[in-house]
Amino acid sequence: MRVLDKLEELKGYVSELEEIMPGNLQEYADLKTKAACERYFERIMEAVMDLSFLIIKEKGCKIPEEDKEAFDILVKEGVISQELSEKLKDAKGMRNIIAHEYGKIDDELVFHSITEELVEDIKSLIKEVRKGLFKK
Repeated sequence: MRVLDKLEELKGYVSELEEIMPGNLQEYADLKTKAACERYFERIMEAVMDLSFLIIKEKGCKIPEEDKEAFDILVKEGVISQELSEKLKDAKGMRNIIAHEYGKIDDELVFHSITEELVEDIKSLIKEVRKGLFKK
């Protein structure tokens, strides 16, 4: 099942990010650390989107026109909670800022997102998707 493979990929990315995650903002400010963390943020969110679209396709739902709408469909289908959907939409927005460098990137905001939100949100996503996929 491709969804399970994507969940494993996500777990791997989160684990790798946790290994390099800086302990404080000063450590994050190191150019290599910042670049690596931002890249993992991008990869994780790309995998989240891939996962979302795989689930939507498997459930036979209409493919959304905008990426963030995918999370609304997952809520409607009972795969994830509304709360998690909102967190993932925020993370997707942050990923776009990082990837496309809209204006100046706020290092403190990205550091906070990576160290205090992203990892926990993705762990919640993995848990909720597994639960949502295997319920009758």
